[in-house]
Amino acid sequence: MLDRFKGFWQGVMLAPFVRLFIRLGISPDVVTLVGTLGVAAGALVFFPQGMLLTGVLVITAFVFSDLIDGQMARTLGRSSKFGAFWDSTLDRIGDGAVFGGLVLFFAGPGDSTLYTAVALYCLVMGSVTSYARARAESLGMDAKGGLAERADRLVLILVATGLGAIFDVPFLMYAALWILVFANTYTVVFRVLKVRAQATEPAK
Repeated sequence: MLDRFKGFWQGVMLAPFVRLFIRLGISPDVVTLVGTLGVAAGALVFFPQGMLLTGVLVITAFVFSDLIDGQMARTLGRSSKFGAFWDSTLDRIGDGAVFGGLVLFFAGPGDSTLYTAVALYCLVMGSVTSYARARAESLGMDAKGGLAERADRLVLILVATGLGAIFDVPFLMYAALWILVFANTYTVVFRVLKVRAQATEPAK
């Protein structure tokens, strides 16, 4: 759903950064790495201390690297299989850090066994959602679809966590986590059934 906005961000808002980094001779792979480290630091340093808004702001600042590195690679003509692998692998680390930070928050200052478990479930199922698609494609099958694409998951939890911290309405974060429980579960089941249908389809 959010992919439709990529062109706007890459072509208008982030273009100056793309040109600057290219002029400085910075590699797209380095931008990917720094962005992931920034996301992980924002989540794993600030969330466990209960500094949710600070964590969200730091994560948001670095998460745009995911758009900058791709545009840099295309501009430089360096799009490659390794670059795609590197980007996807570090995406999993960044996503895991965001939900891992929430797990640590609820296990610490958030003081909720229930939401510790819910955040942990979202962490695991988010990874399974991505793995199911990647594994299906490696077998020559299609597993696209469902309700919980990566960008949607990330934007939902960051917006809900940030607004909840600003207005002191933790219910927003709780609601976002339950929405992700449903969306992730549905998406995994949807992809499993889709691949199973393709795998059992009679050969033509």
